[in-house]
Amino acid sequence: MARDRDPQCKQCRREGEKLFLKGERCLTDKCGIERRPYPPGEAGQGRRSKQSEYLLQLREKQKARRFYGVLEAQFRRYYEKASRQPGITGENLLRILELRLDNVVTRLGFAASRRQARQLVSHGHFKVNGKRVDIPSYQVRPTDVISVKQQSAAEQTIRNATDLVASVAPWLQADYDQLSGTILKFPDRVEIDTPVREQLIVELYSK
Repeated sequence: MARDRDPQCKQCRREGEKLFLKGERCLTDKCGIERRPYPPGEAGQGRRSKQSEYLLQLREKQKARRFYGVLEAQFRRYYEKASRQPGITGENLLRILELRLDNVVTRLGFAASRRQARQLVSHGHFKVNGKRVDIPSYQVRPTDVISVKQQSAAEQTIRNATDLVASVAPWLQADYDQLSGTILKFPDRVEIDTPVREQLIVELYSK
């Protein structure tokens, strides 16, 4: 499974904000951006120069990629798919990213981070509508039901992750007793709390 192998804390520091790539650790004072709130490399504390329009657009795209754990080629394919759909391209892009199975597993609280969710999905611990799905990028749809495989070896890990959940996105419904969740509808933009300005990504790819 291809994935971004850059150190996670450095990714957050490079983007200048928490992307919550390490789950619970990001909520503690051990978080890398809390200890070193400046970009990595070259004693980055003094390197904040004025950024060009292109660099701002590029940084926003990189931030979105890292937040969802998507590689460049796949991210571009998502953008091309979003641009062909009716509606606002940037919002379509975020919706496609939100509907990835690994993201939904994270949003439901069944994993402490998207990286953990990808691992759990890849190892076959989840079902969609009763059928085992081991593809993290699998696109779910409204009315789909995500459940943990019976007698999963990861059940305790998943239950531990649910203890960290403060709330579930309004387009999802979770049942922690049964370890299942339902996609109620497609998410609206106001229901997506991803810290990106998607219009900058659209501007970057539109050049």
